Amino acid sequence: MIRTPERAIVPDQPIDRVRKLCLALPDAAEQEAWGDPTFRVGGKIFAMLKRGDGRASVWLKAPDSSQSILVGADPDRFFVPPYLGHRGWVGIRVDDDPDWAEIAALLERSYRLIAPKRLARRID
Repeated sequence: MIRTPERAIVPDQPIDRVRKLCLALPDAAEQEAWGDPTFRVGGKIFAMLKRGDGRASVWLKAPDSSQSILVGADPDRFFVPPYLGHRGWVGIRVDDDPDWAEIAALLERSYRLIAPKRLARRID
């Protein structure tokens, strides 16, 4: 926390950054499930924040074969999440100075995989 004479300024938390990125997508909504925030479009989850292992991470849908490429390239940052990993989802650690531009691109890609085509086209 950074203190100034006027007030305390709290830096953005990972949930704040992920929330901002997800809710900027067309018709995206946040809904709590399993005690964690999930982000949905058309009632389907395209991203969720998790802290199951004590570290903040975002889980999202990845295209076929992307999961193994991401995890293989950087296993300290990317992982196969339980329950959804077998469906191609990937987990990304967001508690250790992540590359937010990369996370934004991955969230958008996940959204495009889940969203109805008419909504996905609105991003372009």
